[in-house]
Amino acid sequence: MLSARRRWTVLAVCCLSMFLVGLDTTIVNVGLPEIGRALDIGTLGLEWTVDAYTLVLAGLLISAGALADRFGRRRVFRTGLVVFGAASLACALAPSAGVLVAARAVQGVGASMLSPVALAIVVNAMPDAKERARAIGVWASVFGLSMAAGPVAGGALIAAFGWRSLFWINVPVVVAALVLTAVFVPESRAPRAQRLDLPGQALLTLVIAVSVGVLIEGPRIGWTSLAALGAYAVAGAAAVWFVRVESRRPEPLMDPRLYHSPAFTGAVLGAVAVFVALNMTLLLNTFYLQHTRGWTPLAAGLATLPMALGATVCAPLSGRLVGRGGPRPPLLLAGGFLTAGGLCLVGLDRDTGVPLLLLAYALIGTGFGFANAPLTTTAVSGLPPARAGVAGAITSTARQFGAALGIALAGGLVAGVAPQGLAQASRPGWFLVAGCGLVLLGVARLSRRDTRRENRVRPQGPPR
Repeated sequence: MLSARRRWTVLAVCCLSMFLVGLDTTIVNVGLPEIGRALDIGTLGLEWTVDAYTLVLAGLLISAGALADRFGRRRVFRTGLVVFGAASLACALAPSAGVLVAARAVQGVGASMLSPVALAIVVNAMPDAKERARAIGVWASVFGLSMAAGPVAGGALIAAFGWRSLFWINVPVVVAALVLTAVFVPESRAPRAQRLDLPGQALLTLVIAVSVGVLIEGPRIGWTSLAALGAYAVAGAAAVWFVRVESRRPEPLMDPRLYHSPAFTGAVLGAVAVFVALNMTLLLNTFYLQHTRGWTPLAAGLATLPMALGATVCAPLSGRLVGRGGPRPPLLLAGGFLTAGGLCLVGLDRDTGVPLLLLAYALIGTGFGFANAPLTTTAVSGLPPARAGVAGAITSTARQFGAALGIALAGGLVAGVAPQGLAQASRPGWFLVAGCGLVLLGVARLSRRDTRRENRVRPQGPPR
């Protein structure tokens, strides 16, 4: 058994890598106008620059968790760091839009080996239930902070070193994480590894890619065009076939029985809603402040500082609230703050006051901070401990799918819109952000104060 200092050092190393993954999901947002000007990319191309990363990440997370359980979590974790670092170099050196999008996709491959595996390593290193709950709270807090801090860090980097520094910054962090992992993180694997589910993996990737892809390309190809209608049909058929295949496999990629639990289902839907709201906010903020109001990337990034502060302050508080009273209280707070933040901006125009903008961002960041710990705790408790890699992967898949969906929806609202019309065009997006808050309020009603009851009804894995 590891000493207490060693266990919390392992947590720190995993949090460092998770901070990198989360930061890379949002740090690029504030640099999109600069990237577009430098590489001559339009709005749709810029959406793919962000979503190439999140789509691949969301599609591969669960299989990466299963691979880690089978071949060793530290081994897969270190492989992910190497792939992520090499792809970051390729992004920093990209001479064209195509190369940048491709490199971002490879970044997603590397990141998929980090997100669920980091949580599995933490769960394995913390045998005590109370200590593990605190560790999961810290892990969720760090990940949430990284997402909210991305625009601030990105604005500062662009102002000092240009848009390519958004990717250069990953390299020293990756090197440090590789060294620390080799020294402090022990190897671990599941007692009985899950078989790889290649048909399920292919169908899940197809559902995610086609669903988000048609949202991105919809403004260009037309929402009722033959290509769009074909995409809707493919996504729907793939989703139905995925459920059917997974229901019949002895060791499925994503066990449909998990969703018999209202608390687990609510946690997954809540994770999607939170990240739709966050990423829609960040993208709409970037285009509105830089294109409509002419702010610099640094100024636009600093405008989101209240969001980062709200997430930073409220994330650890949320973890303590979960420990004392279960997930319901912080989820109610998260839903209330997120709804209020979205409603503040439903009347956005070119002359909206800066204080109102900052208030809205603070409310959204506060809601985001309160949401992550209870959602993560509830979702992870829905799977057997031996499948910790898959448990973390399901939560992370929901987050990244929400991130990709938020970017696609926000881009669809503002694609092809002149700068002076961006504020009005973005108003439905703020209604959607408020709606995501209402989803969290609904999830709070499904959550259980006594997590032991949830553990008694959760589905078990196959016989060992």
